Amino acid sequence: MAQTFLHAMFGPGSRARQEAAGSRSSYGRMEDGAGELDLLTDREADFIAARDSFYMASVSEDGWPYVQHRGGPGGFLRRIGGNRIGFADYRGNRQYLSAAYLAADDRVSLFLMDYPNRRRLKLIGHAYGSEDPADIAALMTPGYAAEPERAFLIDVVGFDWNCPQHITPRFTEAEVARETRPLLDELARLRARVAELEGHHS
Repeated sequence: MAQTFLHAMFGPGSRARQEAAGSRSSYGRMEDGAGELDLLTDREADFIAARDSFYMASVSEDGWPYVQHRGGPGGFLRRIGGNRIGFADYRGNRQYLSAAYLAADDRVSLFLMDYPNRRRLKLIGHAYGSEDPADIAALMTPGYAAEPERAFLIDVVGFDWNCPQHITPRFTEAEVARETRPLLDELARLRARVAELEGHHS
């Protein structure tokens, strides 16, 4: 995939630089299959649903790029159907930057990271906010203690998987706890065994 993503993101300047660097023919072949959409598959949908955070870029009314971190329970960003993904927008500092920017220019870019496995997925699409209670309810995470204000729905146009070069593995507290649990369980078992043996010799 990624043909449409690359075709949308490459401009005359980048194509000229690719030509000078000798990489244009390779990227040109990658663009050849570009259509209206890079269709999301189960691979992308599963990766998206496994994330507990992502970065979202939009453009201000004055043309400044704006990048915002979004976080929540795993699965708070998910595919709704086809190439549409979405998430519930919870009440925060009430600056409403993304909401205002996307109302003026609906183009958005998402950057999703999987640090432990050194994977990343880039998405571009058209986003809009919805205050329809049905849209919000469909994207709420059960039991999550936050007050939703709207839903953000994103129609993905293209995506690209990047290589793992220069991604430093990082682990959340929950991931560290999960990976070390067998070691801690074994340590507890050995301590219990030592205590049992000492009891027999006392």
